[in-house]
Amino acid sequence: ELNPHLFDFQHAIVSWAVRRGRAAIFADTGLGKTAMQTAWADEVRRHTQGRVLIVAPLCVAHQTVKEAAKFGISVQYCRAQTEATGGIIITNYEMLDRFDVSSFSGVVLDESSILKSYMGKTKRALLESCAGVPYRLACTATPSPNDYLELGNHAEFLGIMPSNEMIMRFFQNDTMEAGAYVLRPHAATKFWEWCATWSVCLSNPADLGYDGRAYVLPGLNQSFVEVSTEGLPAADGELFRTVTINATSVHKEGRLTVDRRAAEVAKLVNSSDEPWLVWCNTNYEADALKGLIPDAVDLRGSDSIDKKENSLDGFVDGSIRVLITKPSIAGMGLNLQHCRNMAFVGLSYSYEDYYQAIRRCYRFGQKREVNCYVMAADSERSILAIIQDKEQKHNVMKAEMVRAISNFYKQEHTMNETPYFGQQTGEGWTVHHGDCVYVARKIEADSIGFSVYSPPFSNLYIYSDSDYDMGNSTDDGEFMRHYAFLAEELHRITKPGRLTAIHCKDLPMYKGRDGAAGLRDFPGEIIKMYESKGWQYHSRVTIWKDPVIEMQRTKNHGLLYKQLCKDSAASRQGMADYIIVMRKWADEEKWEPVTRGEERFFDYIGSSYNAPQSKDWGRARSEEERQRLYSISVWQRYASPVWFDIDQTDVLNYKLAKEKDEERHICPLQLDVIERCVELWSNPGDLVFSPFTGIGSEGYVSLKMGRKFVGAELKKSYFDIACRNLAEAARADDQIGLFA
Repeated sequence: ELNPHLFDFQHAIVSWAVRRGRAAIFADTGLGKTAMQTAWADEVRRHTQGRVLIVAPLCVAHQTVKEAAKFGISVQYCRAQTEATGGIIITNYEMLDRFDVSSFSGVVLDESSILKSYMGKTKRALLESCAGVPYRLACTATPSPNDYLELGNHAEFLGIMPSNEMIMRFFQNDTMEAGAYVLRPHAATKFWEWCATWSVCLSNPADLGYDGRAYVLPGLNQSFVEVSTEGLPAADGELFRTVTINATSVHKEGRLTVDRRAAEVAKLVNSSDEPWLVWCNTNYEADALKGLIPDAVDLRGSDSIDKKENSLDGFVDGSIRVLITKPSIAGMGLNLQHCRNMAFVGLSYSYEDYYQAIRRCYRFGQKREVNCYVMAADSERSILAIIQDKEQKHNVMKAEMVRAISNFYKQEHTMNETPYFGQQTGEGWTVHHGDCVYVARKIEADSIGFSVYSPPFSNLYIYSDSDYDMGNSTDDGEFMRHYAFLAEELHRITKPGRLTAIHCKDLPMYKGRDGAAGLRDFPGEIIKMYESKGWQYHSRVTIWKDPVIEMQRTKNHGLLYKQLCKDSAASRQGMADYIIVMRKWADEEKWEPVTRGEERFFDYIGSSYNAPQSKDWGRARSEEERQRLYSISVWQRYASPVWFDIDQTDVLNYKLAKEKDEERHICPLQLDVIERCVELWSNPGDLVFSPFTGIGSEGYVSLKMGRKFVGAELKKSYFDIACRNLAEAARADDQIGLFA
């Protein structure tokens, strides 16, 4: 049972957040975030018998204390932990260093958009101080408009996922803006569904299926008043006045136009007897306004806390008619809906400041239309255009969030119980469109003669947006747990004594993401996991890779010559590929050997310029002896622990020369590698399995070598390409048989 003062939609949100333990509430202004966060804090306090800390902007703390009292919840305002005696404590962000946050059972970030800075000092301090707190809640009207990365900061604060992992999983670099990111097209839906698992976003209770008629606000009248700069002096050396507004020149231009902008605001305010809220960005704007509006009170950041609280209280109770202040001081969290008139003496580039400032008056409880006037010099049109563009993007972002959350609530975000979407079959092959573990469970025990494949390299690449894609794992541990299900099924379906060949490599570690730069022994982890599922480690092949090509492709510092000269302790070798071979060591009496008979190795698989030579060929007494010597030379090349003779460009999407718009497989396995593995470790007629079929490389080779093939592929586009490639291989074999 929750606080009885909560409305139905607030009750549902608090109930969900309490069950979740760590959650974010993105509820628009006036929807009762104070009621919800204090009710949540009260539940955590009672459940843990501990204390909860609420951290809020400076001018919001006292308002929260008063609001909570209306709901029967006691909240104590403290400027240091030594003053704290109650169960729920509230303080300001500026006072956070006076508290040992780890000693609290729960923490609430009020106006949590303070996390907007991706690498900011405040963000890092909050993450570090709150990391050990078991229960966490973040509340704001909206994440920083148009900044998806702030959602990552919220997820990191809540312990859901690190920001950099979110970027890697769902985003790609914005080619139009350095350092910016955009959602990957295929990941957009899953991104919002992921957000819906730990956050709730609404602009009206109707978004969640509740009655929202009482929350339909009256009109918002936004008027942009352009102030002329005619007559202002030109810059030194210029005959005519020309202005280019940017981050460095904006204040220079602002000082030139401030008196004209302030005069326009004063005309509006002085001609009215209603309350007015006047927003400025700088002290020189406040100075210009104060002299023109006699009954205005100027509230500044340098004022004492007592003066700030008294000024805000006076504005709310009507003893102060006009309040001049900055969005950075009073633009977050305050309830000022008794006022319906506001004016901006100018604009900054921050849409968030603009949005939040308007929402102090334009919020639930406002009964009249709100009038908002923005004064901007004609030289500042570019700033106004940027703000309007951000406003449009913000509305799109919010609509996407609300729609995703709404669908989540209505559909409960349940996964498809049968992650299987059909199959396609041809001469000697079948490819299943579905999750590889589900497909493997459909395969008969002891029926697979050999399996060869390249698994997802943990979460290095994201192949699809499916929940069943192993690459969509939260961390490396989760990936290996999912992968273990496949290893277990592979052991069941593989013939006794037969093998599976796994193409893999060491994985890079990065200082920003992993805390240190280096390599991770992914092949070793695979071996240990497979052994835990009954497999026996059989052998390992190293596939040589050209370090120069790797350096040119990745620009990795460890491979650069200048790094060798600067600090060779950071230099490293190129990263090879590996084939890890595991054997099903069970039921020895059932073993079916892989035999060569008289065929031996008459055909060499690999780069032609690396084909083996034998110095004894000239002394061979017969063609049979010559072939035997050649076969031995080939085997010696195959038996080498390092394969230097693999053509790195011999991959299927190159071999079949796909059209320009054909989707490319991220890292297809070289055909030489597959062919050599199939030749070494399977018999003609065997059934070869690839649980990660991709575009069909393993099946393509298997069919051409007289084997049968079964595969599984989760990504629809890859599945379609694989089926076409296998059909092509089957047709080629039919033609060879017809004319041989």
